[in-house]
Amino acid sequence: MEINEAQSIFSAAQQQVATIVVGKPMPIKLAFTALLANGHVLFEDIPGVGKTTLVQAIAKTLAMPFSRIQFTPDMLPSDVLGTSIFNRATNAFEFQRGPIFTSILLADEINRATPRTQAALLEAMGERRVTTDGHTYPLSPDFFVMATENPTDYAGTYPLPEAQLDRFMLRLSLGYPDADAEKSLLLSPDRQTMIAALKPLLDPATLAESKKLVTTITVTDAIANYVLALVEATRTDQRIRLGISPRGGIALVSAAKAFAMLNGRSYVTPEDIQALTIPVFGHRLIMKDPTVSPTDILTDILQNTATPVRG
Repeated sequence: MEINEAQSIFSAAQQQVATIVVGKPMPIKLAFTALLANGHVLFEDIPGVGKTTLVQAIAKTLAMPFSRIQFTPDMLPSDVLGTSIFNRATNAFEFQRGPIFTSILLADEINRATPRTQAALLEAMGERRVTTDGHTYPLSPDFFVMATENPTDYAGTYPLPEAQLDRFMLRLSLGYPDADAEKSLLLSPDRQTMIAALKPLLDPATLAESKKLVTTITVTDAIANYVLALVEATRTDQRIRLGISPRGGIALVSAAKAFAMLNGRSYVTPEDIQALTIPVFGHRLIMKDPTVSPTDILTDILQNTATPVRG
């Protein structure tokens, strides 16, 4: 598979999802970026702006097994991972797999679950395996989590711990649609009917080839040094209590390679890094003053960090 062929396939997938979620091309593109980069996506926004609809549309576009977990405060880790049940016929315990054993997982309203249940996802997201009752079970190599959450100032929410936030490659926000997009929502047919009519456009084999292609995307020394400068700036900024870890820098480079391929290029540009810095770094920063926006700080850092000149 060539880059232009992969770009064409994923462009068609993005266009199909855009028929459901109107006026939000960048969040759609970034979700596919995370998929190609073997990452996971967290959609954080107020209720009712289309987070779950977007995730459902993306899942329908992928011809792979799909599960949805609607998180609630009374949910237990076993409701996510599965549980061992005694089989009288065999006189032994048998593991009944939970909804996490899938390829595409929608973790809906993840911050309505208690921290103990949220933690059940941690190992699975990082290592694509589940350990329970002393046994380890592998997950699909394509395991991809798209989680939604409401802002933590909404009633009944539990903030995700830093370790779990770090497992998400990107955190995205949809925001309110513009007037034209919202008018089209008012006049369009039922969203669930439209989602049901979507065609699967990406099968596991095509996705595997595309992921392999992403690994061939070139990252020059100048780009690597640019990323290092951005990372270091977060560690020395006096407004930030905890800056970006090495994992965060790796995530930015991985996402940039996938983003470059979606743009039909075999190399990463400074513009790729700039487009992804806030989605990749924003949720990983811990501020000294929680009222200060990580987005504003990262915008300052991007403006004050020298951009590599293309040779």
